[in-house]
Amino acid sequence: MSELINNREYRKQVLKELIGELHKGKTIDEVKSRFEELIEGGVTTAEITEMEAALVAEGLPVEEIQRLCDVHAAVFKGSIEDIHKSANPAEIPGHPVNIFFLENRAIEDLIVTIEDNLALFKSEDSKAVVKNLKENFDKLWEIDKHYARKENLLFPYLEKYGISTPPKVMWGVDDDIRDDIKAVMNLLKDYSGNKEEVIEKAEYALERVNEMIFKEESILFPLAIDTLSEDEWLQVHKSSKEIGYTLIKPRAKWVPARVDVEEKAREEGEEPSNDGYVDFDAGIMTPEEINAVLNTIPIDLTFVDKDGIVKWFSMGKERIFARPKTVLGRRVENCHPPASVHVVEKIVEDLKSGKKDHEDFWIRMGERFVYIRYFAVRDKKGKFLGVLEVTQDIKPIQEITGEKRLLSE
Repeated sequence: MSELINNREYRKQVLKELIGELHKGKTIDEVKSRFEELIEGGVTTAEITEMEAALVAEGLPVEEIQRLCDVHAAVFKGSIEDIHKSANPAEIPGHPVNIFFLENRAIEDLIVTIEDNLALFKSEDSKAVVKNLKENFDKLWEIDKHYARKENLLFPYLEKYGISTPPKVMWGVDDDIRDDIKAVMNLLKDYSGNKEEVIEKAEYALERVNEMIFKEESILFPLAIDTLSEDEWLQVHKSSKEIGYTLIKPRAKWVPARVDVEEKAREEGEEPSNDGYVDFDAGIMTPEEINAVLNTIPIDLTFVDKDGIVKWFSMGKERIFARPKTVLGRRVENCHPPASVHVVEKIVEDLKSGKKDHEDFWIRMGERFVYIRYFAVRDKKGKFLGVLEVTQDIKPIQEITGEKRLLSE
């Protein structure tokens, strides 16, 4: 065991030295051979991840770890163990990883097209050729959606399991590639004959995109496959459409085995367990978290259901209107003075009928300037579910001037 620990410490130290050499200006080729010696005999993605995370924990900036990315791409091919698993999600139609792979194949096809047009551009930079090349790079910009799904859907789950360094490093490289592609797009948009600059930046951008494809498929996706549960992949799957896809339109629908079991349970009148979580359109929370979040929002919220019954109100620290819990279960008109009941009834009637989606009022109460809004609450099909009252003291907001960019002491 001590030999194993010492070996890992040695590898970590070598990684740190290699990063230092790259920082001082050495090229990938100059450090490549030493990196190959380091991983001789095989190294797992998990071990590299652990070593990089340890370096960050010791204070090494993520930007420095990022310098190793190109070395990874140059050396790791064929050197990383446990890349492939049986029932590889990359081969399951509709699975998020499968879609990432399909997008990468489409990106590679587009790169081939761009390289052909770039070769033509080298010999002839006519308006037609420049226009065609610009359209190619405009299309390549769709890669932003591919990267956004990684960053906003995959990375949070990896971080949940303590895997934070690879996401930070890769996100930085993603942003660099975005900048590289934008630079070419801008040069082609205002092309002024600077052919050599366009060629240099275009070839560099395409090289970076190809390298990222390899890093994803040999490092990131295997790591994610080993880490995420089926439930988590299902959440990634459900949320992907909102961000969008790159160069393809997924046709296959992925239905995890667990979902089939749940559907069968529902057919038999059983409700599948949700482990205490409430599933929202965008994420999940426990009832305790929901209650705390709603009470933390710095506004008063009250919900009256479709039948006019006061169902719920938030319990923030600084309430504008006092509401004892005895109002719960009462009809909303019974919670207002007789003189204003007709106003309340009119608001509910207009919202319920669809004549209005909201009604707003603002009144002064001593030092407060109170903004009161009533919203119709409807389901996805437009069915009326009730009314949400939102009350806020907006005087502090009205008094805001200038800008605040620094943390308060």
